[in-house]
Amino acid sequence: MIIIGVRFKDVGRIYYFDPGDFDPPQGSAVIVETIRGAEYGLVSLSRREADVSNLQQPIRKVLRLATPEDEAQEITNRAKEIEARTTCQEKIKAHGLDMHLVDVELTFDLSKIIFYFTADGRVDFRELVKDLASTFRTRIELRQIGVRDEAKILNGVGICGRNICCASFLDEFQPVSVKTAKDQGLGLNPTKISGVCGKLMCCLKYEEETYVELNKGLPNVGDKVSTPDGDGEVLSIQVLRQTAKVAIKKREKDESETGIYPVANIKILNRRPSCEQNCHCSACKKKG
Repeated sequence: MIIIGVRFKDVGRIYYFDPGDFDPPQGSAVIVETIRGAEYGLVSLSRREADVSNLQQPIRKVLRLATPEDEAQEITNRAKEIEARTTCQEKIKAHGLDMHLVDVELTFDLSKIIFYFTADGRVDFRELVKDLASTFRTRIELRQIGVRDEAKILNGVGICGRNICCASFLDEFQPVSVKTAKDQGLGLNPTKISGVCGKLMCCLKYEEETYVELNKGLPNVGDKVSTPDGDGEVLSIQVLRQTAKVAIKKREKDESETGIYPVANIKILNRRPSCEQNCHCSACKKKG
């Protein structure tokens, strides 16, 4: 099937549409049919053949190429969003609601206004919706979002000194787990591995496949291993260098010496139980 890819926000998800007889170049504006009605978007993928059998949502039509009147309407809508944001903030304060307004979005045909907010728990905003509906004379939707979505909308600077990934180029969030940080040998200090949103940093996901591959066959800290200099216990691992620091006990004295060995020169004699079984690592001891 012939499709084009359209974005409705600068770093938003790409949605696919049937261009019909239109051939809009990348970066041009189009009016497309969506579940919310006609919407204004920018072409991010030009006309191409694609297999859409795995897509869950139906492929809707491109209604027309955006006209100067459409572009003027879009600019007007963005200005109205700023006004709606100010009005909503005033009404949230007047109703005494414990919620933080993050963003406002108007549909292209002005049939609906969507207010995005964050809150610590559930918020009874029924009276607020009635108040907003009577003010704007259109359909009102209040949508509670998470902290990751808030960070994507508001943008910010990460510990790397650059704009956060989700607001720069990531169009969809990928799940990131503590195991991902462990596989990369990172300390589990929340301030070191968390982004500005307070969740685990998205960039931990970028090299996950590489670390999973490099970790194959590596001994764990605490494993009993055999080295060219004798048997010992693994003290630490350098995943990228593929080396292990091993404490080797001397038979003559009740002492041990440490050495760094390539993993290829080490034979695992006895593996220490994993964290899920009977872990004695410092991280698990802190948990009690």
